Amino acid sequence: MEFITLTDTKSIILVFFLLCFFSFSLLKTESCNTIDREALLVFKNKITQDPSYLLQTWNQSTNCCTNWEGVQCDSSGRVVNVSRPGLSSGDDFISDTSMNGTISPSLGNLSFLQLLDLSNLKDLNGPIPPELGSLSHLKHLFLDTNQLSGSIPLTFGNLSKLERLYLNNNRLSGAIPSLVFESLTSLLELGLSGNEHSGGVPSSISKLEGLTMLDLHANRLSGGIPSTFGALKKLEYLDFSDNLMSGAIPRSIGGLEKLVLLYFNQNRLTGSIPSSISKLVSLEFLRLSENRLTGVLPESIGQLLKLRGLNIENNKLTGKLPATIGNLTTLAEIYFFNNHFTGKIPPSFGNLRNLQTLDLSRNRLSGSIPPQLAKLKLLQTLKLSFNPLGLVSLPDWISKLNIFRLMLARTGITGELPTWLSSSTVSILDLSSNGLSGKLPHWIGNMTELSFLNLSNNGFHSSIPIEFKNLSRLNDLDLHSNRLSGHLRSIFTRKVEKPVGFYSSIDLSRNLFHGPLEENIGDEISMTEIESLILSHNPLGGSMPWSLGKLSGLKILELKKTGLSGTIPTELGDIKQLTSIVLSGNRLSGGIPQEVINLGELKDFDVSKNRLSGRIPVHKAVIPASAFKDNLGLCGTPLSSCKHSESDKQCV
Repeated sequence: MEFITLTDTKSIILVFFLLCFFSFSLLKTESCNTIDREALLVFKNKITQDPSYLLQTWNQSTNCCTNWEGVQCDSSGRVVNVSRPGLSSGDDFISDTSMNGTISPSLGNLSFLQLLDLSNLKDLNGPIPPELGSLSHLKHLFLDTNQLSGSIPLTFGNLSKLERLYLNNNRLSGAIPSLVFESLTSLLELGLSGNEHSGGVPSSISKLEGLTMLDLHANRLSGGIPSTFGALKKLEYLDFSDNLMSGAIPRSIGGLEKLVLLYFNQNRLTGSIPSSISKLVSLEFLRLSENRLTGVLPESIGQLLKLRGLNIENNKLTGKLPATIGNLTTLAEIYFFNNHFTGKIPPSFGNLRNLQTLDLSRNRLSGSIPPQLAKLKLLQTLKLSFNPLGLVSLPDWISKLNIFRLMLARTGITGELPTWLSSSTVSILDLSSNGLSGKLPHWIGNMTELSFLNLSNNGFHSSIPIEFKNLSRLNDLDLHSNRLSGHLRSIFTRKVEKPVGFYSSIDLSRNLFHGPLEENIGDEISMTEIESLILSHNPLGGSMPWSLGKLSGLKILELKKTGLSGTIPTELGDIKQLTSIVLSGNRLSGGIPQEVINLGELKDFDVSKNRLSGRIPVHKAVIPASAFKDNLGLCGTPLSSCKHSESDKQCV
């Protein structure tokens, strides 16, 4: 989950240039320089598709300084600005277009050029011409969000006046050239993210003393974080996320006192979080998640008083949660999911008056939830699942908050569902793997905001109340591993609040529900968009409804040990998205429809322990013999070959 995206400065720069060059339009402008005109026309000639006619006004017979859209000249008629981005906006419009073709080396002849913006054209391809390194006056180069390939030209080292370089979201590869960045002493912003760069991060970048933004995320960079980066005293944004970087976070990171955003997530970093991180007094967003960090979370983290987002989930951090986190009153989001933290939740967390998300799930925290959390009036998400908290009951003070997501799976809750839930604002509720018991209450139909409900692996014993039909926004339902009984009609015939109230997944397995499944289950409005239907280990009986074939989005169908009889409907072959069909342990008879076993996306197929007969149809999916075993009438690959009688040619 992202806290913030890096600031897009290009629009500000373009406004600045437009204001600057507006004054030139009031003066007498010289005719476009011949060399510049020819350079631009050669560029246009290399463009094979221009669906929005971005270059329509570029022609030989007109003055490129006054008549060519996206071209600006100085008072002497030399082109200083070429701006034809694929994405632009005005007061009342947003223009989004593309351009196919290559970047002509002729642009290297625009010897007075200061700004070149060919960003967001999507289909601009081929290498970056080394000739662009001849643009000695260039200050701003935007080639991001295209299909450019190859490496960064070494000639870019000649661009000594370059202040902003954005090459992100292309297909550039190879190492980031160290020699180039030793020379770009004027560089303020560097964006190389979303490419295929490999090798290490050049330490030469640390010599760019004016650098304020460095974005290298989503590449294939490896090696360690250069310790020399602590010298970048003006750096405000640093993003190395989604790479293959290893080693420890250097202590020198504390030298980046102006840093606002620090993303090192999704790498292979090891070691502990250095206490020097406390010197990042301007830091607002910190992401160290999805690494291999160990040790404790330093107490000094409580000195980052401007911090708004803190994400260290999916690491191996240990020890107690520092009480000093309670000092970070600007914090809006805490993600500590899946670490090895122990001890109690500090009561000081109740001081985090701006907190909206608290995720401490999958740790080893114990003790009760501190009642001080009742002061978190802005809290929308509370995730404490899979901690040995021993809660016994849901704290009543939670009812006083406007919680949107409440996830307390396996936290020791027992007894019945508290009645205050009936008037809550909860949309996502997970109380699975606890000791809850009793009947599903009729007032559950009042929880009309529910979109996700997981009460699985508890001890509920009742039928589904008729009021369940009122949950018109429900997308995901998981009640597996209880002792629920009765018919499923209330679940499938549920009301739908369009466009959000369609089921995405249903898991009712390992209960005592009875059937049969209604023949028109595939016609129910609530089932229109379902992707996963799991009803295994219920005594449903009856036959498989042919209308299941109408569930065109279904990917997973599991009806194991449900007492089904009759044949496998050939209509299942109409569900082209099916990847898993599990029908084992039933009393199904007849043959296996060729249309079903040859579904293009099928990867998991199991009809073992039934009464099927006939030859197994030839199929492309790799299905083991165990998926067909204990069907005495089946034969053919991958089982033993079929033998035919002379009279009826049937498998015997």
